[in-house]
Amino acid sequence: MNRGVWGDVVGQPEAVEVLSAAAEAAASIVAGGSPAPGAMTHAWLFTGPPGSGRSVAARAFAAALQCTAVDDRPGCGSCAGCHTTLAGTHADVRVVAPEGLSISVAEMRSLVQVSARRPTSGRWQVVIIADADRLTEGAANALLKAVEEPPARTVFLLCAPSDHPDDVSVTIRSRCRIVSLATPRTASIAAALEVEGVAPEVASWAASVCGGHVGRARRLATDEQSRARREAVLRIPMALRRPADIFTCADQLVSAAEGDAQTANEGRDQAEREALETAMGAGGTGKGTAAATRGAKGALKDLEKRQKSRATRTQRDSLDQALVDLAAFYRDVLVTATGAPAVLNHPDRAEDARAAASSWTPESALRRLEAVLDCRTALELNVKPRIAIEAMLTTLQRG
Repeated sequence: MNRGVWGDVVGQPEAVEVLSAAAEAAASIVAGGSPAPGAMTHAWLFTGPPGSGRSVAARAFAAALQCTAVDDRPGCGSCAGCHTTLAGTHADVRVVAPEGLSISVAEMRSLVQVSARRPTSGRWQVVIIADADRLTEGAANALLKAVEEPPARTVFLLCAPSDHPDDVSVTIRSRCRIVSLATPRTASIAAALEVEGVAPEVASWAASVCGGHVGRARRLATDEQSRARREAVLRIPMALRRPADIFTCADQLVSAAEGDAQTANEGRDQAEREALETAMGAGGTGKGTAAATRGAKGALKDLEKRQKSRATRTQRDSLDQALVDLAAFYRDVLVTATGAPAVLNHPDRAEDARAAASSWTPESALRRLEAVLDCRTALELNVKPRIAIEAMLTTLQRG
């Protein structure tokens, strides 16, 4: 069943309505018409909590802008424009998704130059910046110049957790139309998973424990390793019985994150290195081979630096997910201890939450929760992961 480009935008009916209207206005502009004032603009900012589908909504909107359907509303999901945009192969849609810790000024300047070209399809040149909150100051300034004076057929789609100045500069935000996404409801996530072929009971469980993160729900429903990692993390609170357990659990957390980084990047790193070496003349026998090989050393060093940054990002993301799960568990303990009618984040660990609530004081549970949040902050400030994790686990063990 074809659900159009909006099928993967889970639980965001208000946003879909706004974006659909904008896509219709954009189609009218392409056709030479005069749409309602304000319906379409050149810069959009998608905000919402992790897992709400910011980049998914942005890509769906990009597909609707490139839609070539005549009889249907823009965003049919079947035409070449929709299909290639969703597949990531459309010539006029560029996605910037930082693999390392930030988006550099050089990368943004290059993108701005490309975005100034006329669209090859005659419709729109679309630039999606998946994590606009990771723009360096220089990159943000380069983007600002383009957003202030955009080409007639260029649209910028920025994604960030919020429109707070810590995430997006005030000057860029003021030039964007904001689309606010909410945390999808559990029922909406479960329904989306069932449409993808997940068994109803598995879909319901994954939706109930994903914290409103659609991508996480999908991984938990379909990937045994993701389920195993979550189980290992949620065993930690009740496993910290002795001081020695601190170091055992810390080693498990850090080693798992390092393993995730290696698994995710190993094959790609090797392929990138081989492609670069080949491009720089590796294995050649001509007169210029020696000079080309010497020149490749600098390029290889730059590549290794980018790959190291990507591995660091992957490791941090893995650790952060573990910390989010831990924080949610201690929140469940507080909910249970106080008898609040709130829904548990980990309903399948309700028995552990009750056992902890009966053993710890609410003040002790709160200290543990604060220790997890402090660890997340420490990792953002580049504290060595093992040191930050061990410090957190010390507080979790002592209470």
